[in-house]
Amino acid sequence: MHQPEAIVGRDPEKKILKEVLTSGEAELIALYGRRRVGKTFLVRNYYAPYMAFEFTGIHAASLPDQLQNFGRAMQLALNTVIPTAPPRNWAEAFTYLTNYLTTKKGRQPLVILFDEFPWIHTPKSKFLENFAHWWNTWASRQPRIKVVICGSAASWMIEHILNNKGGLHNRVSRSMRLMPFTLHETAAYLKSRELKLDAYQVLQLYMAIGGIPLYLKQVGKGQSTHQAIDRICFDANGLLKNEFQNLYRSLFTNSGQHEAVVRALAKKPSGMTRAELIETCGFTTGGGTTRIFDELEQSGFISLYIPFAKTSRDSMYKLSDEYSLFYMKFIERSRATGRGTWQKIAEGQGYKSWTGFAFEAVCQKHVPQIMQALGIDNIYVEASGWRYQPKTKKETGVQIDLLLDRKDHCINLCEMKFAAAPFTIDKKYAAELDKKVAVFTEQTQTRKTIFPTLITTFGVKKNEHFTGRVQAEVTLSDLFTRG
Repeated sequence: MHQPEAIVGRDPEKKILKEVLTSGEAELIALYGRRRVGKTFLVRNYYAPYMAFEFTGIHAASLPDQLQNFGRAMQLALNTVIPTAPPRNWAEAFTYLTNYLTTKKGRQPLVILFDEFPWIHTPKSKFLENFAHWWNTWASRQPRIKVVICGSAASWMIEHILNNKGGLHNRVSRSMRLMPFTLHETAAYLKSRELKLDAYQVLQLYMAIGGIPLYLKQVGKGQSTHQAIDRICFDANGLLKNEFQNLYRSLFTNSGQHEAVVRALAKKPSGMTRAELIETCGFTTGGGTTRIFDELEQSGFISLYIPFAKTSRDSMYKLSDEYSLFYMKFIERSRATGRGTWQKIAEGQGYKSWTGFAFEAVCQKHVPQIMQALGIDNIYVEASGWRYQPKTKKETGVQIDLLLDRKDHCINLCEMKFAAAPFTIDKKYAAELDKKVAVFTEQTQTRKTIFPTLITTFGVKKNEHFTGRVQAEVTLSDLFTRG
């Protein structure tokens, strides 16, 4: 039996998994989320005492190879040294599975895990049809059976499982999208591994590789963030040195188009409209392009924002995967490798501009924590961004990356500033902030009260430019709360 490891965070998901065990009826759970986010780890460790059968699909494998793999999984489940003959087709495979599960006596729940489910469904294999038939005719009638299907290709899972119009229509009893760790969960995970990094170091690590458990697992004891990034991202054998190539190819057919979108957004962190992306990438308008955007969004690589007081037609796309941005900006271009590489890069101008955009992206993922810090978590709030493109040479363009539009007739206009020390508002920035408020108020004709709000790492120095101008503050420690 698999020896379970402690599961850090994932409280909502653990609650659902617990409910499944005690529901008293057959359950079909769909769990999806991007590669390396910890789907398999969660299921294996939470359900370790109840795991009856586990089968993992092989990427880009043929039908005979998948069936051979199923035979090995059955041999492992039977705990026999005698090889199990591979089934001739999926209909026979599910007959094997039914016969095996029927031998499991008692009242304890039986968990069956199909991992990397989309990879199993090879062309013309009829895997999905046979799985649906097995579920509808036998498994769904067994109260002890709890089937979990996992997939990294989130869009495939949504289209073929959650929105299935055939045999699996409305059959999924629970669905979960597993997201990367928040800052709070990241700090807890590192602590569980006996790693001692302060909040500032954890933030820098998060901005580079995100809250992906397997990436964070590469950090060694006694290493600073700079040392860890050197080893993970710039060492010849570092996990993230070449992860980018595998990341998209393992998830998407014709992944070059998906990479083109990500690369375009990496060059414009402030975001792009659908029309701008289509033009930049040389796409045509239509269903194929929509599918590419949807697949990237559902997998968590890009995010869609509807600007303040606009409709979905004016939506903006932003790159939301920290590692992809970091790879394209630094790892891909770096000729140097090994010790000291990141320290040297961090002394350049490119580092400063990257930290600004990366910190903004982290803040946008931690809106619940920001709302809690501002004391507005019990008020209905719509988070959005806003930009104004000047129509004449006399006008000034304005970009606001985070607006918290509140039901109590107020708006927090948030400015996010990354710094290694308390942030100082000088005369130039004070004028820039005033201009943003003025242009926003004039162009939107809002009658709501505007609260200029600064989100910083170590707070803001109180000087003549701060007093009377900044109405609210959020600091790094606030972003680390549970939210």
